[in-house]
Amino acid sequence: MNQKSLASLLALACLAAGAAHAQMTGPEQRIVAAVKQGSPKALELLEKSVRINSGTLNVEGVRAVGEVFRAELVDLGFETHWVEMPTDMHRAGHLVAHHEGSEGKRILLLGHLDTVFDANSTVPLWERQGDRVRGQGVSDMKGGDVIVIEALRALKNAGSLDHARIDIIFTGDEERTGAPLAVTREPMVKLAKQADYALSFEGSGRHEGIDRVSIARRSSTDWALHVQGRPGHSAGVFSPGSGYGAIYEGARILNAFRDQLIEPSLTFNVGAAVGGTDVNYSEATATGTAYGKTNVIARGFEARGDLRFISTEQGDRVKRHMQDIVAASLPGTQATITFRDSYPPMPATPAGQRLVELLSKVSQDAGFRPVTTADPASRGAGDIQFTAPYTTGVDGLGAAGSGAHTDDEDLEVASIERGAIRAALLIYRLTRPTPP
Repeated sequence: MNQKSLASLLALACLAAGAAHAQMTGPEQRIVAAVKQGSPKALELLEKSVRINSGTLNVEGVRAVGEVFRAELVDLGFETHWVEMPTDMHRAGHLVAHHEGSEGKRILLLGHLDTVFDANSTVPLWERQGDRVRGQGVSDMKGGDVIVIEALRALKNAGSLDHARIDIIFTGDEERTGAPLAVTREPMVKLAKQADYALSFEGSGRHEGIDRVSIARRSSTDWALHVQGRPGHSAGVFSPGSGYGAIYEGARILNAFRDQLIEPSLTFNVGAAVGGTDVNYSEATATGTAYGKTNVIARGFEARGDLRFISTEQGDRVKRHMQDIVAASLPGTQATITFRDSYPPMPATPAGQRLVELLSKVSQDAGFRPVTTADPASRGAGDIQFTAPYTTGVDGLGAAGSGAHTDDEDLEVASIERGAIRAALLIYRLTRPTPP
């Protein structure tokens, strides 16, 4: 490339940056500048939080991470308190914060303090690798929590936080939710009922340089299959007197699920199966044992799995179909299936799509690429689903990374600043007296 061509490209880039800059008001430009100025401190905060193991059942670790973020929120002028959970639940509880302003929409910000890495995990807590960071929970979701803090800090430093109405809840058990859900998510539901919008900071889905957020997420429902067969000598298997045995019946049911339930936005995984003469499965440890001889027709079969659907209607219909399959027993067998709902579905709505359009405009005005929506089948369940019946929400506003829930979980350092700029501008526009 010659010098003239290079100069032309640089000029075009400057014009594009200037056009984007022109789309922002003076206060918005100050907000962006404040985020950029605070980026080194943001990375320090991320490291401080990540260096504390906070696996869900490490109650003290979760509380310690909560204290790190609580101190930041207090410094920003938020009132904070800790929501305790019953002792026998063995969960740390939640950090809740309030900023009671007088203008614009009321915003609920969601994060979580816990990770999937238990206290005895051998995964390194923190490793800087050039423009990326590897460690426990860096992208799921301490990076997102830091983005919340840095966005609010920028608003404060730019003089744009004083009148905003903002609630925050950082849960302590998102990765391994305590039971009953009616208790663990009651504080979140209460806040959602007051909110005009819910913004959740789980990791963003980034593909080919474009960030993808979620306005639809699928449910998380567990199912348990129990099968009983008629024990007897293997020489009589399939006969009217002996029947097919529990393992063949279990296999028939699981194969029928695979053959008959396929439809868009639906998955039905089998996570564990055991069968034999004597079968035991422990829900507490997710382990099973079985005893059986090759010449004995199996008496028992157990299977466990999950079901994910995009709407309550889809879930109800699929559950009925599964029950019908289970009821069509092979001779000499009987089976039952039970369901345990966890995270409710979050179907897409027109209001959610409008919120994404506003976010995408924010992104472009700041000089970034547009933001699109992600396929709900590409993500698991998240806390924002508990807010969906009460307010309009978007998830995936957090940091960009890869390998979540694995030993190689990492984060793109630049995504902290990018995410904080988007979040700060979105919050600013939503909390103006006359939001767009």
